[in-house]
Amino acid sequence: MAASDRVALGPLVGSIDQGTSSSRFLVFNAKTAELLSHHQVEIQQKFPKEGWVEQDPKEILKSVYECVERTCEKLQQLNIDITNIKAIGVSNQRETTVVWDKITGEPLYNAIVWLDLRTQSTVERLLKRIPGNNKSFFKFRTGLPLSTYFSAVKLRWLLDNVEEIRQAVDNGRAMFGTIDSWLIWCLTGGKNGGVHCTDVTNASRTMLFNIHSLDWDPELCQFFDIPMEILPKVRSSSEIYGLMKICPSLKSGALTGVPISGCLGDQSAALVGQMCFQDGQAKNTYGTGCFLLCNTGQKSVFSEHGLLTTIAYKLGRDKPVCYALEGSVAIAGAVVRWLRDNLGIVKTSQEIEKLAAEVGTSYGCYFVPAFSGLYAPYWEPSARGIICGLTQFTNKNHIAFAALEAVCFQTREILDAMNKDCGIPLSQLQVDGGMTNNKVLMQLQSDILCIPVVKPSMPETTALGAAMAAGAAEGVGIWSLNPGDLTAVTCERFEPQINPEESEYRYARWKKAVMKSMGWETSEAPSNGDTSIFCSLPLGFFIMSSMVMLIGAKYVSGNDK
Repeated sequence: MAASDRVALGPLVGSIDQGTSSSRFLVFNAKTAELLSHHQVEIQQKFPKEGWVEQDPKEILKSVYECVERTCEKLQQLNIDITNIKAIGVSNQRETTVVWDKITGEPLYNAIVWLDLRTQSTVERLLKRIPGNNKSFFKFRTGLPLSTYFSAVKLRWLLDNVEEIRQAVDNGRAMFGTIDSWLIWCLTGGKNGGVHCTDVTNASRTMLFNIHSLDWDPELCQFFDIPMEILPKVRSSSEIYGLMKICPSLKSGALTGVPISGCLGDQSAALVGQMCFQDGQAKNTYGTGCFLLCNTGQKSVFSEHGLLTTIAYKLGRDKPVCYALEGSVAIAGAVVRWLRDNLGIVKTSQEIEKLAAEVGTSYGCYFVPAFSGLYAPYWEPSARGIICGLTQFTNKNHIAFAALEAVCFQTREILDAMNKDCGIPLSQLQVDGGMTNNKVLMQLQSDILCIPVVKPSMPETTALGAAMAAGAAEGVGIWSLNPGDLTAVTCERFEPQINPEESEYRYARWKKAVMKSMGWETSEAPSNGDTSIFCSLPLGFFIMSSMVMLIGAKYVSGNDK
């Protein structure tokens, strides 16, 4: 193609969006924030034992390379010059833990995913060393409760149980990182000089990071018995970390030498992409889980209602750090995937919306998808999933509707907690993430919250946030984050359509179901010391006893991962 035939768009920014269920690469126009092209590859989740959730770090890396290559091909087909990609940002699933050998470049174990529950016994052992077994003992240093959710206990489990990792640590060969660290290290050269770093938002999810000093905390590392030499260097969310290196997987080689200059955990990236730069602005992202973040500015606010204090962003080495309150829900989009993969109710995730729309009600059926226990505001690891209120009239459509309602009820719980902590109730909810394409879900959410739900017309706000951070970095400077320069976003708005009394009645019934889900799993249960996730007993009980007549025996005959 002649250079004169190419479309002139000015500088472009690429964004790697590595999530729990897929990897994507997206390219944006740095001047208009327009999404020009993207490619997505679904990645496999492995469930080797009940309660265990793993992914292959090499598969994750391969999926990222494939997405980059396919997106570049699509841009060339559109006559867009890919040499105009001047920076690359990274957003990633947080907390997911990887340890690799810096000499061979090989992972030493599968990545332990944030949802994983194998570390419950590790958490209980650590709690015994804390005065009063107080799981919030480190809250004012880390913003987090002691939980299976965060990276420190996953890393502790790896050191306790994987001989190859212990040997690599002893030999000075081990590197630890969350997914951002693994990707940036590989993309900047890997064993041949790769940059071992993370950003403040990802570091703040490890339980090893002091959110005030903005560095690894020696006392926390001592408590968890984590050698500090394996930890990545902590950087801001917007600076040049290193340059893309040539990779055999990238046939074009076009992005070689392009700076990787933005890095944000996915929920922080969505906050930036939604342009929530003012105190009190909030967004809710609907992905595998559900995450509500409210910007609290340069002040770290500590919740009295079960929310986390986390770092929102630090957009430059010399820029101030901003904090957020976060409500975390473990299972949102994952419940749809569970209905698809484990029960076989649908063949595609998109069919859930159609099933739910056909009935428009759960007919008194309530679904608490506590596959990984309950996160905010309860932090109750003993909870397990239940479906209750079943009758002979209940069918798969009602189950589908109840699953969508569950996502909305969980959001209501964390929004109520957020309103109590902040003192000023949100007048509307800004939303993003893959599930927001489901109009039934968005209308349900507005009905259950009794406030408008506002969805941007360009829903890829997570990738956009990482692109903004990359383009704004010192030494790149092609994306302005000044409020007056930010592109206005067009939105779709969902208004409440039911009366508040009905909403409150349904919410009260949901809370009753939540109470019934608690205290199910105990550490005394004879289950190899492991806890259950996608095969949780209450779900098995209710489904096996009641759903045979609803969806047929073929859907409950051992299709568990």
